[in-house]
Amino acid sequence: MNAGNHPMSRLLLWCSLVMACAGTGYVVPAAAADRVTASDAPGPVIVSGRNYTRKGADTCIKCHDVDSEYPVFDIFKTPHGVQADKRTPFGTLQCESCHGPGDKVPGSKGRYRGAHVGHIRPGDKRPPILDFGRKGNAPVAEQNRMCMGCHTGDDRIDWPGSAHQRAELSCADCHTIHAAKDPVLDKESQPDVCFRCHQKQRAEFQLPSNHPVRFGQLACTDCHSVHGAANDMLLKRPTLNETCYTCHADKRGPFLWEHEPVAEDCTICHTPHGSIHPALLKKRPPLLCQQCHSQFTHANDSFTAAGLPGGIPSGFLLAGSCTNCHSEVHGSNHPSGAKLMR
Repeated sequence: MNAGNHPMSRLLLWCSLVMACAGTGYVVPAAAADRVTASDAPGPVIVSGRNYTRKGADTCIKCHDVDSEYPVFDIFKTPHGVQADKRTPFGTLQCESCHGPGDKVPGSKGRYRGAHVGHIRPGDKRPPILDFGRKGNAPVAEQNRMCMGCHTGDDRIDWPGSAHQRAELSCADCHTIHAAKDPVLDKESQPDVCFRCHQKQRAEFQLPSNHPVRFGQLACTDCHSVHGAANDMLLKRPTLNETCYTCHADKRGPFLWEHEPVAEDCTICHTPHGSIHPALLKKRPPLLCQQCHSQFTHANDSFTAAGLPGGIPSGFLLAGSCTNCHSEVHGSNHPSGAKLMR
């Protein structure tokens, strides 16, 4: 009796085919590709006619292992690598959800071209797939379109027309997708990512008086909405002062006696990133105060004909200078605080 015709043989052959097919993915028509979710498919989703790799990420990690120039294993430690979540790349087409199909693309005369995952002749360059970042092979607009396909809404709603978008930055210029921990999302490592472009701000944070960004106590995104905002400096709050008041609430007021520049703009007196003067001041008093207050109506010149420290009352301008007397420079609620002296 022919063993191939034996019922048990046919059963074993059928089981082996089922097991083999289970690892190759779930094939769906191209017309229904946009409606496929992770819950619909028992494995990697394959769109017929579009040449997606049948084994999904299993094909990619054969080359992109821990010893590769472009390792990918750490993506499984990120939200992008959660196959059980249909909102993630690995919930549908896995690596090819972002990078596009890696298998052969039909060419002319029945031939195939662009087989990124196929065998190539020695010395030939492997055809690329969609790559991201500064050295990516796709235009920035195409790279960002892939990211914004999922990451819309929330604080990214102002991305179109924002300063970073107009500067033609791609998402991958700042974000490291395959890292277990994206440096730009970590408060301690985020500034180094921003400083790649913002060199002036890097220098300012090294000055003696500074916001403690380089010490990991504050991140750029604590003040700035990097994906876009309705103001010139990408601030998280509508105005500069409201952004400062997030931490410096004691300067908010309202005060019975206001100091006008405080209510108008904090940067009239302060530099936000760093300064050589105490308290992030632009200048030291009395020079700072004399930008608005004339010295001819008040004895506020510490230099006299006799030199420094000068005579009374100019001597009072040493040390804290104007703040020796006008200590409540941000405003006062004292009934007798019209001169901001109490």
